[in-house]
Amino acid sequence: MAPKSRPSTVSSSTTPTSKAAAATASSTSQLPQDVIMQLWQNYAEKTPQRVKLLDAFMAFLGIVGATQFLYCIIAGNYPFNAFLAGFSATVGQFVLTASLRIQTNPDNKSEFKTVSQERAFADFVLGSLILHFFCVNFIN
Repeated sequence: MAPKSRPSTVSSSTTPTSKAAAATASSTSQLPQDVIMQLWQNYAEKTPQRVKLLDAFMAFLGIVGATQFLYCIIAGNYPFNAFLAGFSATVGQFVLTASLRIQTNPDNKSEFKTVSQERAFADFVLGSLILHFFCVNFIN
C-alpha cells in the first residue's frame, strides 16, 4: 500500500529577506584555514616582540611539561618526588610567565596602571626563585 500524500503547508517560495540573509551568512563564513591564517597574520603584525618571546617560552614550557608527563606514563615514575618536582616547576614557571605576559602586554596597560614593567619582571624573578627553591628541596 502506497503512503498517503499529505498536502504541503510550507510554501516553496522563499522571501527576499531570507535570500538576503542567506547570502550575507554565506559571504561572512570562512574556511577554517582562512581564519587560522588571518589570526596568525594579525598576531605576527600586531604583537610586540617581547610578548612573542614570552609566548615562545610558554610554548617551550608546554612541550617540556608534556614530555615529562609522557615519560612518566611510558617509563614509570620511580623517583616520584623527582617527577613531581620537575612537573611542578614546569607548570609553576608557565603560570608565572603567563602572569608576566599579562602584566607587560601593552594592550593591558589600563588594567595594570600601578605596575611598571620592571616591577612585573622583578615579581617574576622573585617568584621563579622561590618556586625553584621549593622544587629543589622537594626532590630531597
